[in-house]
Amino acid sequence: MTLESSFLNQLEGAADTLMEHLDNFAKARILVVGDLTLDEFMTGQVERLSREAPVLILRHEVTQQIPGGGANAVYNLAKLGAAVSVAGLVGKDDQGETLKRIFREAGIDTEGILTDADRPTVTKTRISGHARQSVTQQIVRVDRKSDDLPSLELQWRLAEYIEQHRDNVDGVVCSDYGDGVLTSPVIGAALGHGFSVVDAQVDLQRYQGAMLFTPNVPEAEKAVGYSIANEESLRRAGTDLLNLTRAKRVLITRGEEGMSLFEWGENQTLQVSHIPPFNVLDVFDVTGAGDTVVAALTLALSVGASFWEAAVLGNLAASLVVRQFGTATTSIAEMKEALRSLLEGEVS
Repeated sequence: MTLESSFLNQLEGAADTLMEHLDNFAKARILVVGDLTLDEFMTGQVERLSREAPVLILRHEVTQQIPGGGANAVYNLAKLGAAVSVAGLVGKDDQGETLKRIFREAGIDTEGILTDADRPTVTKTRISGHARQSVTQQIVRVDRKSDDLPSLELQWRLAEYIEQHRDNVDGVVCSDYGDGVLTSPVIGAALGHGFSVVDAQVDLQRYQGAMLFTPNVPEAEKAVGYSIANEESLRRAGTDLLNLTRAKRVLITRGEEGMSLFEWGENQTLQVSHIPPFNVLDVFDVTGAGDTVVAALTLALSVGASFWEAAVLGNLAASLVVRQFGTATTSIAEMKEALRSLLEGEVS
């Protein structure tokens, strides 16, 4: 696959500026308000069928624990060099302690992580197995979570923390996976910062007035109530989302179709910028790619990038993490190398 010549010319013209933005990522200070998840990956070798039931018996080999959900957005920001603080909830359990330890080891400020003794840390455990000389595949996933909202006391404590610290950061990211952290008081506090990026799976209208929304196609379709099947319905969805959210801009991430950025121009004329995919062949796992997009574009915007430049860098970062299995992050060095490859026409 090759990029269209018009886009490649535009990319070449912006290359030096994009590289400069990447160098400046370390200057950014970002607060993430989000649903924090611990992703566990347990792997073992299949030994035999159990005599107790028709199930596989695995001999455990390794367990990997990494940030997931909104915690993945936090971790991506830190791995890209930003000074990151986080506001969210964990349970009074080992999983919550593990998540905070991972954050602290990455230099992330965890002062805003409050303990909810009534709800567990959201944990998603993926159990995978393999036979000798065969590929590993997921067998089952076990989720640990609560459908109850946090207490009003915790909601207001979290909102108070955000209000006290939002003026000390360049921007606020709301990473809403529907696990109960982003309640009305918390959302109100987060949107009190003029630079607010929203990555929410449902109920986008709760965040009216945010600077930027980043739904994927299924999330956009759920918000507008119809299928996005062609250019016409895509433009209609962009228009409806701008009206629904009252946002300055909406970026719809479209997987193998790339991204589309929507904003109002002069006289309320819809302006649309399409950014093609940078990687369509070496895609192994899209888990967490949306968090990577949000992290890279937020950092780019916070250091002075245009919305188009920020979307390009978000797209670039996502093209790298989907090459890896599981929830993954990338780095400035990898992004620079990938950008050079794009300019040289080496697109997968």
